[in-house]
Amino acid sequence: MAEDSDLERTEPASQRKLDQAREQGNVPRSRELATFAILLAGVGVVAFMGLYMLRGLEGVMRSGMRFDAADIAHAGMMVASLHQALIDGLLVLLPMAVAVVIAAVAANVLVSGWVFSTKAFQPDLAKLNPIKGIARMFSRQSLVELVKAVLKGALIAGVAGWMIWLHHDGILSLSSEPLDAAMAHFAQITLLTFLAAAGAYALIVVLDVPFQIWHHRHGLRMTKQELRQEAKEMEGDPQIKARVRSLQREAARRRMMQAVPKADVVVTNPLHFAVALKYDEGRMAAPQLVAKGSQLVAERIKEIAREHRVPIVEAPPLARALHRHVEIGDTIPDTLFTAVAQVLAYVYQLNRSLDPEPPADWRVPPELDPLAAAGTASPQPDAGAA
Repeated sequence: MAEDSDLERTEPASQRKLDQAREQGNVPRSRELATFAILLAGVGVVAFMGLYMLRGLEGVMRSGMRFDAADIAHAGMMVASLHQALIDGLLVLLPMAVAVVIAAVAANVLVSGWVFSTKAFQPDLAKLNPIKGIARMFSRQSLVELVKAVLKGALIAGVAGWMIWLHHDGILSLSSEPLDAAMAHFAQITLLTFLAAAGAYALIVVLDVPFQIWHHRHGLRMTKQELRQEAKEMEGDPQIKARVRSLQREAARRRMMQAVPKADVVVTNPLHFAVALKYDEGRMAAPQLVAKGSQLVAERIKEIAREHRVPIVEAPPLARALHRHVEIGDTIPDTLFTAVAQVLAYVYQLNRSLDPEPPADWRVPPELDPLAAAGTASPQPDAGAA
């Protein structure tokens, strides 16, 4: 029973699945809203620019129907005249076309936002399968769309019929009115009828938009198994993540070890910690920590230092302070300048074969030494060079 429940699509779609569906162009759409917006745009253009369009079309008709002897004698002139009439007619209707396109795009953007996907242009042979086509024709979704279409048509036809019935006296009197007055009266009745039908259509739109959003999300529901698999993919397999972290640490360790031969000195604890310092007076404002480690890593740093004749200085409090407070690649803090300067001066004398005595006291502030700060610092051993 538990396995069956895991395979049922009862869980809301995750944000990742919604984003993937959006990338493929699978977003909620309301045909009713688009149709409503197109109708309003068309009627709005007619209401505000109807007189201009009427006169423009009238001018096109007059110029297109006017011929002289030269036009009749030359067939090419007739073709040119018709071509010009076609262009003029398209220019007159251009505001209507632009308004309709803008309304259609705006209606879809309003519901689902701006989405551009080439998924719909890709060939899909499954759409040509006649069996699936017949199944879609008799599916529950097709039945719902059929019921919606019938109810929508009945509602709009009923409202339009009711408006026509209310104005039937005015419609019958149109034949007895002068032409200009009859056209204005007919336009008024038509506009009122359209506004009433548009009001009924607006009710359909108000119901359809939330339904389409719900239906889209309902169709993207996921099973519990899919949610777990998605979470695992997003978070990553623990074993793979551990392996990646291990490889990253190993790569960082190799880079760090490659910097040890270029260091000026390695400061040790001597058993627990080792840090490598480099200082280039011409390019660095302060010495830089290029490698550090504890236990086995510290031993490896010291081995590399010995192989490349890098001086090793035992300065337990300084080694502990540098290991705790300075990261690889960082310059040493001001509070450790004095102690590090002691180390560098000692190494400088070693490199000149002066056989110096190591400092008796490494000047490390107690608050930077982890053992001293914990109150467990033991007496420091005498420092020496390795």
